[in-house]
Amino acid sequence: MPYNNAPIEPPQDVTGSSALPMARVKKIIAMDDEIGQCSTTAAFAISVATEIFLRYLTEQAYNVVKSERKPRRNIAYKDVATAVSRIDNLEFLSDTVPKTKTYRQYREEKAQEAAHAASSTAGHGVNGETGSISIQTMMKNQPQNGVNGVNGSPHANGTSGGSVGHRSLHQRTHSHPDPVRDIEMSG
Repeated sequence: MPYNNAPIEPPQDVTGSSALPMARVKKIIAMDDEIGQCSTTAAFAISVATEIFLRYLTEQAYNVVKSERKPRRNIAYKDVATAVSRIDNLEFLSDTVPKTKTYRQYREEKAQEAAHAASSTAGHGVNGETGSISIQTMMKNQPQNGVNGVNGSPHANGTSGGSVGHRSLHQRTHSHPDPVRDIEMSG
């Protein structure tokens, strides 16, 4: 037997009652420190206004669902979050109903932040001087084909690197971090 998914039509006539429980509405109002007491008529007005607002929010979320390529009959959280982000009247809810991210999107953002942090710390020079230098620029300034720069020899002292006690070019000869190699990819 299929579920009854037909929408409930809003009442056209005034019945003097609300769909929200008045005791719960009064408890929520009482939780506010700035409000000492609230009359029953004020609590009823707040309840009716909340009901109207929730109906508007769900209508806008349903419009989001209808605008998709393959419309659905159910409203999900992502539909409400999309409605909040698209409609100007609901923009005040952007902190309360944020758009969700997939784990892949979260991982990619963290990797970009880590790369940005590594590149921003890589530009620190002597005595705290900073300069903007890209990873591509650093790669271009690296020695090419094992040549270190002294008369075209592989090592600064002119040796071929085969003897014991000499470091090869890929070993670290200084304490500065290599920004290209030391980028952490968290995730």
